[in-house]
Amino acid sequence: MTHDLVQQLNPFPTGARRIVVAMSGGVDSSVTAALLQEQGHEVIGVTMQLYDHGQATAKSGSCCAGQDIHDARRVAEHIGIPHYVLDYEARFREAVIESFADSYAAGYTPVPCITCNQTVKFEDLLGAAKDLGAVALATGHYIERRTDTDRPKLFIGPDLDRDQSYFLFATTQEQLKMLAFPLGTLEKPVVRQLADYFDLPVAQKPDSQDICFVPNGRYADIVARLRPDAVVPGDIVDQHDNVLGHHDGIINFTIGQRRGLGIAAGEPLFVVRLDTRNHRVVVGPRDALLTTTISLKDINWLGSKSDLQTATDELEIYAKVRSSQLPKPAILKIDDTCERATVRLAIPENGIAPGQACVFYNDAEAGGQLLGGGWITATNTIQPGENGSDDREISKSHSHFP
Repeated sequence: MTHDLVQQLNPFPTGARRIVVAMSGGVDSSVTAALLQEQGHEVIGVTMQLYDHGQATAKSGSCCAGQDIHDARRVAEHIGIPHYVLDYEARFREAVIESFADSYAAGYTPVPCITCNQTVKFEDLLGAAKDLGAVALATGHYIERRTDTDRPKLFIGPDLDRDQSYFLFATTQEQLKMLAFPLGTLEKPVVRQLADYFDLPVAQKPDSQDICFVPNGRYADIVARLRPDAVVPGDIVDQHDNVLGHHDGIINFTIGQRRGLGIAAGEPLFVVRLDTRNHRVVVGPRDALLTTTISLKDINWLGSKSDLQTATDELEIYAKVRSSQLPKPAILKIDDTCERATVRLAIPENGIAPGQACVFYNDAEAGGQLLGGGWITATNTIQPGENGSDDREISKSHSHFP
């Protein structure tokens, strides 16, 4: 059964190819390399060293540094493939870490894993794969790639809990031509079984959970170290500009946050806006977080050209604004330049923040096609009517992502 499965997952069943595998030292990328090697391909393992080796060694569950590089090397030796470590520290710092710090300091909520895929992995690493004469770069991402037409397409895999399509929306059509995702049709327990089948030394290694370069999940510590000028104290105010308290820097707050505000109020309050110009944290009731319309920039389209033409008028889609949720019904309208768009949500969402990504699908379930996505620049939120009734009016957020 397992041997049959190995052959079914072959991205090039018509013959052996030279394939570079991005090996992070985790279970998924290790199984990817073992699969391709078992299928008879000429596999080259490549691991990116992305940040300070010594600092990362002490952090378990990370990737691309320290123990993880060592684990990738062990796997490569075990399955008998060459393995190279490429130093991308400077590139990663500039493209991902510095960008993350700038965005966070400006009051946005960046998604660095998307930026990493968009730049270091699918630009620089793809270039390295081409230099090595490979026909494909394979990764352990949980997303299905199909080539039933002349235009490669991406789809949600069967394991909805592991689906990584949200993080890959910025992948270009040109990049897709050389990418392979052998695990895209599998669920995680099956991948673990394959790790045991190949007797991989990382078979029992836990999955990475946090952003790799953020120790203990404390984003503010990274921003304060890289952008100390961003740590400016200010006021915590309500939506009518009444001062309720004070803070040590807006980098310690995110849209939707409730805990750690340090203020007393007669009702639960949440961060609804970050006023970076005046160094103010604006708080309000949960209802003030409800978002109905999202403005986007830097649209990347992966769907059909006909759907794109429809989207310049209006296209019914499913939209995803967080990696951990299922896509939900929405209406997409892309401008004539195909660079900016508006998404109207059928069901209002809580706590959507500028800097996050909004990703488009044609279906919410497994097998739904990834149509593309963009970066959130502003939101429209529902505010209670002034008459105190259940009537609601639309109020545009003042938080913009340039």
